[in-house]
This record gives sequence, structure tokens and C-alpha cells, in this order.
Amino acid sequence: MLALMTAYECPRCRIQSPVDALTWCCPKCRGPWDLAFASAPVSLPSLTSRVNSLWRYTEALPPLPYGPEVSLGEGRTPLVHLTGSATGSVSAKLDFLMPTLSFKDRGAVMLAAHARRLEPRTVLADSSGNAGTAIAAYGARAGLDCVVYVPEGTSPKKLEQIRAHGARIVEVPGDREATARAARGAADEPGVFYASHVYNPYFLHGTKTYVYELWEELGGRLPDTIVVPVGNGTLLLGAALAVEELYGHGLVERRPALVAVQAEAVSPLAAAFHAGAEDLTEPAVARPTLAEGIAIPAPPRARQILRAVRASGGTFLTVTEEQIRAAQRDLARRGLFVEATGTACWAAVDAAPPRPGLTVVPLCGAGAKTGLVP
Repeated sequence: MLALMTAYECPRCRIQSPVDALTWCCPKCRGPWDLAFASAPVSLPSLTSRVNSLWRYTEALPPLPYGPEVSLGEGRTPLVHLTGSATGSVSAKLDFLMPTLSFKDRGAVMLAAHARRLEPRTVLADSSGNAGTAIAAYGARAGLDCVVYVPEGTSPKKLEQIRAHGARIVEVPGDREATARAARGAADEPGVFYASHVYNPYFLHGTKTYVYELWEELGGRLPDTIVVPVGNGTLLLGAALAVEELYGHGLVERRPALVAVQAEAVSPLAAAFHAGAEDLTEPAVARPTLAEGIAIPAPPRARQILRAVRASGGTFLTVTEEQIRAAQRDLARRGLFVEATGTACWAAVDAAPPRPGLTVVPLCGAGAKTGLVP
């Protein structure tokens, strides 16, 4: 039986919906849901005897009776040192070592566990690749029929991975936004669970475990700065959720700055942030970029993303195509083969003035998914 305190809630309209419904967005404004859910504090000493996956933070996760059964051992990725000086250092969290080789596993396992209890006819997702491969894998683990909408021109390696898990692929002409529109059009069909990493907040409660792992790895504290790549903002919003929960439960003494990174070619949020805007006024032009995973012209949670970065005292940085290319090669020479999107944060931090204290960047997707950029 579902916990009574858990419900979908629209952050704009404050309309609520039961989480056992297939309603994927607010019926009034058509915006994404948040989750009305109260986490409990996690005991740091108790973690030594718990399961070696993100399910170790069970008090912080929404109730999902099939969660552990759907798990593939996701989470608990290494934190490794990259560089340092007398005033600060940079470490990388290797989320490309997840079961499907990207951080999207953190949210996908939550969506699959939630979908399994609802028993839909079909699970539908849209993705530029990594979210689709994660939904396909965890959907297969949960015994669910999956279809994934992708933009034409998606990496053949990612398409092969999606098909290998048994999901059907629908290639949509046009860019990432055209793909999202097509998927949303199909999401209202009867019996369809829209496993959207943007609209469904269960995904954010999965990505927040990234920060819980940092807190555990660092012995009950957080880095001074958490840098994340931002397209639709799912990792950043998950990080913001975790920070507020840990601070609210008295488990950390201060909040870190959240620094968001976008590709210069498609950077609507960075432009809005530096213009002092609270939301996007119009979509960005979808120009080609090596960082295809964050090339989102009009992220639906733009207002929440901008608010979260400002509230943390953070900022937005942008990186050029040449910086992305150089960062991928630099990381590879350090033994870390990461796809181009996943190198954006290292490119930004490497180019910016050093920040005091510990800075952590995520390496979000494996280079084997896309290869070395020319």
C-alpha cells in the first residue's frame, strides 16, 4: 500500500495527484511534478552494514516496495582526486561506472520500481541516449515493456544498447526538443507510464543519492563546491534536494555552492542566470554541440534550476567546443575515458579560477558510448 504522505504536486499550481495514477504532468499548467514526500534522517554509522547500492539510503527515498528487486547494484561510485593546490582541490565522482555506464541509472531504477507497482501496458521514455539506455535496462530488469523515443542521429552505440535490453526505438526527425514533444504526445495514451527523467520526480529522488554518497564518502560532510552539467537539470535538482535534506536534518553544518555547466552552443539557463531572470523567456537556438546530452533549448524545470543555483550561492559556467574536446583528451590521459557531455564540468573547472576548498565534478557517461570526439 502506498504511503499516504507521498503524492505528486505541481510546484506552480499546488495541484496534487496520487502517485498511483498515470498522470505524468500537472493537468492545469502541463508542467512537471514534484513529490510531496518527507524524508527521514540517515544514520551515518549504520551505513557500514547496509546493501552496497543507492538503496542503502532508504530513509531518504520514497517508499517503493519493489525497489531492491529492480536494483542492478547502482550507486557507490568512486571519488578520485584530479588536481590540487594549497587553497583547493578537485575530485571526480566516477558515475560512468554505473551498470549502464551513466549517472542516469540513479533515477532510472526509481522510475522502473515505481512503474512496476503500477503495471502499465507500456513504459515510454525520451532521451538523447543515456536516459533511454538506463530506462531500457531497468525496464528489462522489472519485466516491463519499454519504448524509447530518440532524436535521429543518436549515437549508434547507444541505440544498440537500448535494443539489446529489448526496448523498441522510435527515431524522431529533428532535435532533442522535437523528440520530447513526440514522446509527450504519446504519453497520454491509456496504459502508458511516461518514465520521463524530466517530468517524473521519482527520478530526482534517485539522482539525489549522488550527494548522499559524497556525504558518506567524506565522513559526514559535503564538498565546498558541487559542479554539475545542466541540460534538463536532473542531477542538479537532485543534488539540491539532497543538500536541503541533509542540512534540514542537521547532518551537515553548511550548504555547498552549486555550479552549473552548459555548453556555450546551447546555454539558455546560463544566459538567463547572468541576466538576472527567474525563468526562460524563449527557447535557445539548438545549435550543434559535442555535449549533446545537455543541449536542451527549453528545459521544463528552468525556474527551479535557476532558483536552486542562486539559493546555493553558486553560478553558471559555459564551455566551448574546443574546451570540451581538450577536456576529453586530458581525462583520457589521466586514465578516465568519458563521453564528451561528461567532460563539460572538468573543462569548466579547469578553465575557471580555482575555488577554495574541495570541488567535486561528476564524470557522468562512459566514453565507450560515443567514442573519442574528432
